[in-house]
Amino acid sequence: MPVETTNKLGTFLRDRRMRLDPATFGFATGRRRTQGLRREEVAQRANISPTWYTWLEQGRGGAPSADVLNRIAIGLMLTEPEREHLFMLGLGRPPEVRYRNVDSVTPRLQRVLDALEPSPAIIKTATWDVLAWNRAAAAMLTDYSKLPREQRNILRLMFGNPRVREAQDDWENVARFVVGSFRADAVRAGAGAEVTELVEDLSRMSPEFAALWRDNDVVPAHGEGVKRLRHPEIGLIELEFSVFAVDGRPELGMIVYNPVTRADAERIQSLIESRSL
Repeated sequence: MPVETTNKLGTFLRDRRMRLDPATFGFATGRRRTQGLRREEVAQRANISPTWYTWLEQGRGGAPSADVLNRIAIGLMLTEPEREHLFMLGLGRPPEVRYRNVDSVTPRLQRVLDALEPSPAIIKTATWDVLAWNRAAAAMLTDYSKLPREQRNILRLMFGNPRVREAQDDWENVARFVVGSFRADAVRAGAGAEVTELVEDLSRMSPEFAALWRDNDVVPAHGEGVKRLRHPEIGLIELEFSVFAVDGRPELGMIVYNPVTRADAERIQSLIESRSL
């Protein structure tokens, strides 16, 4: 049987509606020519014209709008990857990012962090809230477990915590880099409302942050660099950091800080072990 290639959008829509059980949505389950939902039932759930939906499946009527595709995605109960695929087929581009506020990571992701020791590693959101960390991060960066959840934010710590500030080898340049990177991350994730609230709070708390934010600097997302920290117990440590996307979780990012030398790694490991006694 030949594979249909001329109307990939229509093929995808038909396939997804045929997977749905009419009874789940309160539709009559009497005699049907094919399994799944009828076209008019999808149109009803998506609040669009049945004629327009039929044309989409048939490859007629031109390109749909983003609003129509979003309605159809809801009507067909598409997952986020399926919704993105729908947009690629219908408009040739992914949908606009919809920021999702999250407050935890999966146990599997936590195990990834734990396996990276003695390299400090954290998981952060687009608004730079720290959701997860390993023992090396608690020892070298901040023991986030001792902070209230709302204070586990990289910007709040950078501009409001004297110990974190003193640990930076060049605080002014680090702070400028952090603010510029944060601006780029937040815009990319579509976290407008969340950013506005955080920025207003930080600006009241720190005139230095307010001044940097007004500069409107944006740091390119190169994803790697070098960080020098002055730890009160083990002294100056040089770390190479790398930023990784979390597949399927565009609102999350993982930062791993690798000790530059074996000696630095051994000093961090000794610090971790001393804190575990």
